[in-house]
Amino acid sequence: MGKNRLVSNSNTQAVEGSSKQSSAVKSSKRKLDVAVLHVQATYNNTTAVLTDEKGNAVFSSSSGALGFSGAKKGTPFAAAKVGEVLGDKAKAAGVREISVVVKGVGSGRESIIRSFSSKGIGITRIVDETPVPHNGPKPPKPRRV
Repeated sequence: MGKNRLVSNSNTQAVEGSSKQSSAVKSSKRKLDVAVLHVQATYNNTTAVLTDEKGNAVFSSSSGALGFSGAKKGTPFAAAKVGEVLGDKAKAAGVREISVVVKGVGSGRESIIRSFSSKGIGITRIVDETPVPHNGPKPPKPRRV
């Protein structure tokens, strides 16, 4: 509500130096050798979570979190950007191998895996766990006129 305060020169230099460093470049507290990449590709968005072998989430990102909005979130280009961001974070954490679990029928399924592997991380296996209905939804009742 009030005016912004001015900071002295000695503090601004310290703040400017720390803000230039991106979060992906910083060394991660957690060191992983093997990880699991969970990808959920829907028609409207693509989300990805990098977990350790036990299933504890380490990094996550989505095309909506990267600034894409509307119909652009479900595109392969947005999914590729998500893969690049997570690939950089995983590389900083020391990940060498991943196994991929894919869910959903969206268009970003393949592009996120391709962009992730372009960062130099080996992929050991790819599993498709898209839920498939056994019987499907109940059909609508006949129309009464």
